[in-house]
Amino acid sequence: METLKTILYFSVFNYPLKIEEICHFSAENDREKVMKELELLLEQKVIIQSDEFYLIKANLDQIEKRKKGNKMAVSALVKAQERARFISKFPFVEAVGVSGSLSKGYYDDNSDIDFFVITKPEKVWICRTFLMLYKKIFLMNSRKYFCINYFMSSCQLELEEKNRFTATEIKTLIPFQGKQVFEEFYHKNEWVHNILGEFKPDFNQIQNISKPKPVKALEYLLGSPPGNLIDASFRKITVSFWKMKFSQMRTEDFKVALKSTKNISKHHPLNFQKKVIGSLNEKYDEIRRNHNIELTPEYV
Repeated sequence: METLKTILYFSVFNYPLKIEEICHFSAENDREKVMKELELLLEQKVIIQSDEFYLIKANLDQIEKRKKGNKMAVSALVKAQERARFISKFPFVEAVGVSGSLSKGYYDDNSDIDFFVITKPEKVWICRTFLMLYKKIFLMNSRKYFCINYFMSSCQLELEEKNRFTATEIKTLIPFQGKQVFEEFYHKNEWVHNILGEFKPDFNQIQNISKPKPVKALEYLLGSPPGNLIDASFRKITVSFWKMKFSQMRTEDFKVALKSTKNISKHHPLNFQKKVIGSLNEKYDEIRRNHNIELTPEYV
């Protein structure tokens, strides 16, 4: 019942799906087989269909909200591409992409533009510090069009957490800058195919990064070994601040939501991944109780 799992996952975000999207996000992406599953689910009244959309409950407001969000995403993507190009000029940035709701074609007044940044090895925390200082000083700490909460080093491109949430984030990621690095990133994360089916990113749309001469000079000055020491210091200071600020967070949650290794910096204090997986498993339980359909639970 991969088709049902896909519909349930996006129902967590109140986002009804079209047939082509269900195929795209299902391990079983054969359209004919997906259609047969959908017909069975409709017959059993597990799901409903409204025009071209499939959803769990009859809530037409979700469809109108989606359509409006899809339209707003068009202009937001233009702004995101411009910001991604700007971010790519910062020291030690090797690749920039957009994740979150915008990468799935949705944007509204409450949305942020979430950027995924890949840096040179052992320069995650220097890069993050430069970008955070820019946001705090020049953008008054606004994250509306400049939400930078996930940094990864190019020497550690494979995600440790392998689940439906992270697989969806990778499959929907929109890579803008850093073609060669993103080619390696997708190669390292081919495990996504086992969860959501095979897909081939369009690498022709990804631009190569060209740094200004002053930035190249700064990268040279902060190269190893002095740059590595500075990077380690920035990491130590940041993690100490986070541990104080989020002292009530459980250690195991901190390790996932605020992962702070030498090559990864993740700032997700609301632990959205855990919340989404938890909500999804609750929906699985509801389906089991109401329709006697067993679905294998998801794990963070």
